[in-house]
Amino acid sequence: MVERGRGTIIFTGCSASLTGIAGFSELCCGKFALRGLSQCLAREFQPQGIHVAHVVIDGIVGSPRGASVAAWQQQGGDDLSMDPEALANTYWHLHIQHRSAWTQELNIRPSNPTLPPPSYTSQLSSSSVQQIHPTPSHDN
Repeated sequence: MVERGRGTIIFTGCSASLTGIAGFSELCCGKFALRGLSQCLAREFQPQGIHVAHVVIDGIVGSPRGASVAAWQQQGGDDLSMDPEALANTYWHLHIQHRSAWTQELNIRPSNPTLPPPSYTSQLSSSSVQQIHPTPSHDN
């Protein structure tokens, strides 16, 4: 890319890239770091014609991933998830942007961004917290 004087690097993050979330300490650490890396690389490679962007996917991508996604969709319909083709089009538009108006960061979310649904919240946990503070056994 440097030799050609053009190219695009797009990093994908999530809402954990922007804010700490209880129960997701491992994910937040990595996604915060990825966001910082993309900002550094954007400043480093922009003068050489390389577009570096960070995309925050703030929701579920609507591709089938088992019963949990099916249950999620039953609670709110298609407005809770993002269409993979629509996301692909958004990434393509980042790639073809004119260099005079490059996007450095983009947040994408579905039209009904209530995440997660109440019935799903109880299933969330952090393995690191469980390792530090294991759930006590109630066996007598």
